[in-house]
Amino acid sequence: MNYKKLLFLLATGVSLTSLGFVGCTPQEPQAEAPEAPTTLTGQTEAPATALPPQERPGDVPYVPTPPAVVDAMLEVAGVGPDDVLYDLGSGDGRIVTTAAQKYGTRGVGVEINPELVQEATANAKEAGVSDRVQFVQQDLFQSDFSEATVVTLYLLPDINLKLRPQLLKQLKPGTRIVSHAFDMGEWEPEQTLEVDGRTVYYWVVPEEVPPNLLSN
Repeated sequence: MNYKKLLFLLATGVSLTSLGFVGCTPQEPQAEAPEAPTTLTGQTEAPATALPPQERPGDVPYVPTPPAVVDAMLEVAGVGPDDVLYDLGSGDGRIVTTAAQKYGTRGVGVEINPELVQEATANAKEAGVSDRVQFVQQDLFQSDFSEATVVTLYLLPDINLKLRPQLLKQLKPGTRIVSHAFDMGEWEPEQTLEVDGRTVYYWVVPEEVPPNLLSN
């Protein structure tokens, strides 16, 4: 732009800012702020907060439980609206979400992977059960699941054995435990089911726990 043209533009009221001569960053049009989402009760929903990085590698690879197996696990446990279900290693949240949808069960998913926690939370919201379930990013070996009346697992044999003392120390007598695919060593299940080529194991926490089950 030559000097005469610049003087002409100044004389006609065109600002240097609009031409990009003032400041380092060109101005962009301001977008209207989106409205804050609201909950079913009409209250403003708090914006989602970023989860911390995963603190250590997971104990098992993420492999989703097939829907037919999920249904069988919930049926053998006899879950209902008065239960609190904890799914340890909850992945995309399908067990907790299905229990809430079909049986009105309250549930908590414990998952170490923050991306899966976010995915499970979104899935529960889409299913319309966010008021009954939550997903927490935690190391399951550092978790307190003593309020559970039902616990579901799809881990690995060595992880089940490592977790067994924690389960038996924390859980109340009568709490039901259901595992997809893997047992708990010398702790004999009360029922074993075969579902589409998959095995489901079912236990009930006893009034008196044999000492040998409290070690791994």
